[in-house]
Amino acid sequence: MAAGVVLGVVLVAVMAARLPQAMPSVERSALQIDSVQRGTMVRVVSAPGTLVPERVRLVSALTAGRVERLPLRPGAAVIAGAELLDLSNADVQLEALEAGRQLTVAEAALVTLETTLATQRLTQQVTLAAAAAAESDARRQASLLTSLGQQQLASANDVAVASERSTEQAARLAAEQGRLRVMDGAMARQIALQKSEVERAKSIAEFQMARVSSMRVTAQEAGVVQTLPLELGQWVVPGQVLATVAQPGRLKAVLRVQENQARDIVAGQPVSIDTRNGIAKGHVLRVDPSVLNGTVIVEVTLDGALPRGARPDLSVDGTIEIERLASVLHVGRPAYGQGESTVGLFKLDPDGAHASRVQTKLGRASATTIEIAHGLNAGDRVILSDMSQWDNVNRVKLK
Repeated sequence: MAAGVVLGVVLVAVMAARLPQAMPSVERSALQIDSVQRGTMVRVVSAPGTLVPERVRLVSALTAGRVERLPLRPGAAVIAGAELLDLSNADVQLEALEAGRQLTVAEAALVTLETTLATQRLTQQVTLAAAAAAESDARRQASLLTSLGQQQLASANDVAVASERSTEQAARLAAEQGRLRVMDGAMARQIALQKSEVERAKSIAEFQMARVSSMRVTAQEAGVVQTLPLELGQWVVPGQVLATVAQPGRLKAVLRVQENQARDIVAGQPVSIDTRNGIAKGHVLRVDPSVLNGTVIVEVTLDGALPRGARPDLSVDGTIEIERLASVLHVGRPAYGQGESTVGLFKLDPDGAHASRVQTKLGRASATTIEIAHGLNAGDRVILSDMSQWDNVNRVKLK
């Protein structure tokens, strides 16, 4: 009897295992169903982003200082030369005064040098004139004595003395002329060096005055003040960004594309930017070569007028057209499965009340559609919703 009971239990277990599993039911209204179509498939990539100014001018501090006045706030329209803020720094003003004093000293030294050299030259000219007069007198005396000596009216010694004196005076005249030439050359070099000192001191003074002037910070070009992150009394350092001024009306879109979708994006591709108040057309301007937090930055230049309400930092959605595929099988993109992969999709049976799993080879993917490479035919209806909870069954019933 015990053996019979055990045998009966085993038979019941085997028969239960061989019974077909109950077919699960799925609510039809909760499913997304689409039909496979053959035709042109447009591959697009969708990504969120923001509008940013196309041209932004950073206004940086040239010198350190304390913020004394803030006449404008972000959002104000400015023209070129408009005052943005005032800084103060007593040390900079003292350095400017000292540079001015050094310039005055250098200019005074130049005047003194020119006067001294001019006086020395005049003195040398007087000396040269005296030497020329002495040389002429000695030459006449030598000529006269030479003539008298030929007539036996002057001794040979007197003739020789006069000749030597004439030679000496000629040599002295040549030396004085050479001294004048050397003096003229030295004067030119000395004056040039002193003038260069004056120019250097002038450049330093102008630089220091420019530092003083830079404490009155102005806009370099017309635009709209985007940021002015300062408070009265705040100390700023050289190189610190004081404000940003954007050119009004010139905006571009910066999209953040998922890194696995950015591989086919290149410059020049058409883009549609949805501002929630209209669609703006544009094209890809630049694709960032690096990945940041799993996304790739894509800059889009906008063509034509922007929809009303478009302004910097406005959140937008961009759709980038990658390519157009002619005469291909495609269907709406399922909730699971990536491009160039094989997945099991539930295809509706002809009765429309059941769906069976079909292994499908997917091709190139778009934001909302995907190419069917193998497994389905045109006209087939498939379930796009997530069916991962039915991975252990191959057929479901729709109710």
